[in-house]
Amino acid sequence: MMTEMRTHERNLRLGFGLRLPLTCVLGFLAMGLMMAAPVFAQRPERPALNITGYVIDAELDPATHHLAARAVVTFTAPESAAPETAESVSFGFHPALKVTKISDESGAVLTGERSADGAIRITPATPFVRGLAVRWTFEYEGTITGNEDGPVEGLKLAAIQEPISYLLYPARWFPTTGYLTDRFTAEMHIRVPQGMRVFASGSQGASKPVTLANGKPGDQYDFNWSKPGFPGTVIAGRYLDPVSAGTGNIKVYLTVAHQAAANELAQTAAREYDFFTGSFGAPETSHLNVVELPDGTLPAVWAPELAAIPGSRAGDKSSVRLLANTIARQWWGSEVSPRTLNDAWITNGMARYGELMYVEDESGKSALQTAIQDVSAGALAYDTIPLSSAGRLNPFSPEFQSMTLEKGAMIFHMLRWEVGDKAFLATLKGALSQYTGTGMRSSEFVKVAEAQSQQQLTAFFAQWADGIGAPQFTDKYAVYRLGNNKGFRTIGEIGQNLDLFRMPVELRIETDGKTETKKIEVVGRDTQFVVDTFGRPRRISIDPQNWVLKSTPDLQVRIAILKGQQLVAQGDLTGALAEYQKALEADAQSSLASYRIGELLFTQRNYQASVNAYRDALRGDGEPRWTEVWSHIALGKIFDITGQRDRAVNEYRLAVQTDDNTQGAVNEARQWLQKPYPRPNND
Repeated sequence: MMTEMRTHERNLRLGFGLRLPLTCVLGFLAMGLMMAAPVFAQRPERPALNITGYVIDAELDPATHHLAARAVVTFTAPESAAPETAESVSFGFHPALKVTKISDESGAVLTGERSADGAIRITPATPFVRGLAVRWTFEYEGTITGNEDGPVEGLKLAAIQEPISYLLYPARWFPTTGYLTDRFTAEMHIRVPQGMRVFASGSQGASKPVTLANGKPGDQYDFNWSKPGFPGTVIAGRYLDPVSAGTGNIKVYLTVAHQAAANELAQTAAREYDFFTGSFGAPETSHLNVVELPDGTLPAVWAPELAAIPGSRAGDKSSVRLLANTIARQWWGSEVSPRTLNDAWITNGMARYGELMYVEDESGKSALQTAIQDVSAGALAYDTIPLSSAGRLNPFSPEFQSMTLEKGAMIFHMLRWEVGDKAFLATLKGALSQYTGTGMRSSEFVKVAEAQSQQQLTAFFAQWADGIGAPQFTDKYAVYRLGNNKGFRTIGEIGQNLDLFRMPVELRIETDGKTETKKIEVVGRDTQFVVDTFGRPRRISIDPQNWVLKSTPDLQVRIAILKGQQLVAQGDLTGALAEYQKALEADAQSSLASYRIGELLFTQRNYQASVNAYRDALRGDGEPRWTEVWSHIALGKIFDITGQRDRAVNEYRLAVQTDDNTQGAVNEARQWLQKPYPRPNND
């Protein structure tokens, strides 16, 4: 007999937790540029060739920013090359480097032409023989300060300088093709001035003394990475002796300027490496060098046996996630790579999700939930084409980054929910063991997941890898009191807007007594449920732990802010301001949206409007918490700039009183309490 009935319907809302100041957020975006599987913005190289190995001799002179090198490139003839023709082939190459000679195995000098982006198209002296290995020798030299136009606009990928020089694989400092899809071996002999250490993949022991081309004493470091992979990065610098933690297989190399952070960084790296080894299985090698990069280049770099982050981030607690993502690339990127750019979500997404798995292990499920909210915004920010078609996008675009890193990570998060932790970890280990040293297709990963979980996952991957969009959940329910003191029965319906959606979704029923949870298989637009509880239901939540990527009003706010941040990174401040205004239109109380507006206006020296925005941030919802301390600091800076020192001091004191040292906020506030914030140049 029904004695009580209540109906309820609403759209679910998520918490809002973008937690970092813009400088840190943009760092993660730039990291995605390095960690994606990009090719270079140039016309397709036809016919395609497969480079299998390099032998490179190179000399670096930081005093003159000069590189002189000789690269013997082994490759197989293009599949489309007809045996009777001498069809030309193309290599990617850094625009600042000048090729002085190209010769084949017979010694014949080859000729070619250079395109505007630096690529070299070369015609062989004799026709290719399909399937037969070819060896060409490239001799080249050039000046690379880091300020030249490189292969990727806006990214500083190579610089020969003091105290740290770096030649990153995507810089094309040697002839390349098939970036992060064609695997190769590399034997490298790198000569540098005395006192510099060199890091690359496959170290062969101590350096040996040599005389450099300028007649000065130097050292040669020899490397040999004999497994097909991506050993194309070289970092040289004046580093101190290494610091290690744990078993000593992880070594940290920093310059004297950042030596104080070495011990903590080594301990963090060792914990992360051990965690990933337990989660993913043994990596290709048990050795890893964590090396300091200079500021101004990418915020993270990886290669076999190598992980590098800027020295300014070495002692920063926010670098824990950055380093975890970078170390995870030893498995997802180095050990297994994407077969094509359409498969890049596997390695990019799993490196990002590996980072989140470590956050969960280190800081608990609540930390994972906060991180998932942020990743969800990136996953849907540019969700306009399926992940399985991502290869058609510019791989350095925000669209490619958001899709392969963030949506890729969410696919792994949801797969974990779908199959359970045990089968999920077995899937990861199975994929790595079956495809070690090769590229992996999406279809191959699906087969591994189905074999390990003993589940049919066609609908899951059709929804998330081959489809677009995310469900927007609603619920309707009625509560009935059962007779004879047997409690209550809730009969309801979960609604969502995608016809093809099929996935288990968690339902949480909060009652006067015990909270009940139930897994509901949601199929199509409407799915009924029945739940009996002893206590009277007070609140029902759909997917309260955020296992499913879903569209919500709060998520739209986060997406608009994320797009604004990406437009700032691209220099489009007008477009960024428009996105931030969209966020405020959706939620006028968003402290983060107001903070970002204040930050943008501050850079434009529109100080009065900036003050207004920071005041709005302080009056808003206070999410995330760090907006309070950084708004006070920003207000203090503006008052200092405009000659109002007393008001500035008051704001810095308010910042200190928050006791929120996110990104060193309290430390910075104390710094400006001691002396006024300087007026920017040309203000």
